[in-house]
Amino acid sequence: MSSKTLDTIKQVAIVGGVHGNEFSGIYLIKRYQAQPDLMTRASFNTETVWANPEAHYANKRYLHSDLNRQFKSLDLADMTLANYEQSRAKVLNAQLGPKGNARTDLVIDLHNTTSNMGACLILTQAGEFYNKMAAYVKMQMPEAIISRDEDHIAAQDHALMCTLGRYGVLVEVGPQSQSVLRQDILDLMHQMTQHILDFVQLYNTNTLPKLPKKTEAYRYLHSIKLPMNEQGERLGMVHKNIQDNDYQPINPSDPLFTLFDGTVLYYEGETTVYPTFINEAAYYDNNLAMSLNEKVIITLADD
Repeated sequence: MSSKTLDTIKQVAIVGGVHGNEFSGIYLIKRYQAQPDLMTRASFNTETVWANPEAHYANKRYLHSDLNRQFKSLDLADMTLANYEQSRAKVLNAQLGPKGNARTDLVIDLHNTTSNMGACLILTQAGEFYNKMAAYVKMQMPEAIISRDEDHIAAQDHALMCTLGRYGVLVEVGPQSQSVLRQDILDLMHQMTQHILDFVQLYNTNTLPKLPKKTEAYRYLHSIKLPMNEQGERLGMVHKNIQDNDYQPINPSDPLFTLFDGTVLYYEGETTVYPTFINEAAYYDNNLAMSLNEKVIITLADD
């Protein structure tokens, strides 16, 4: 068992529907509202939040701007940012935050991706709590992917909704097409969310099992765009060897894109990278092809 926990998680929020056409999170919180015992643990209170209902009713990712990019502290304080999602971000900040002094100890933000990423736990910050959560979830769910994303960025500079809480994580599950439901994906989202809730209960009560000292994870490096001409027109697509192979290594000189004339473009980097959000439908408006990551190891300190 772990040494005594000085930190205590008292208030947890499970958030679905930040993006209106990502259905799993919306229907999972509906299930939890109907069956509250599924989200109830003895040592903390759990609430559910439907973040962007108007976008869902419109069957769109968002109405005016991506809600999950509106939560930098400076933007939350800027009253001139007042379109629907910018205003909705300020409402959520009042409800769950305020950011930097939040009443919510942990925000669990539920998302779908059209990419073949499986069940991913995305950590937005570094620290012992996150490291132990990653180790626990990976131990309970070996197929889970752990992403450290941009955990080196200060919380106030993060634009993601889950950074409203004192702690915040994303559960990102795919592949799932926009505006549909898939039982296997919804099951994975539920499974990972349950492991997170179980972890918090064990963390609060100092009853965590012995956790692995090292947990494999990935950290975001940068994103790359589809091949385009000077007019911004697409010239090609993700190479078939890359498609659906999220988190599989791309080595220097591996095929990366196929142009419409049949020409193959190769990865010109000097180190092996690991792609995520490959051909994510939501990112086509920016012509993003994929995100590239490095493999890292999360190491737990000795208790």
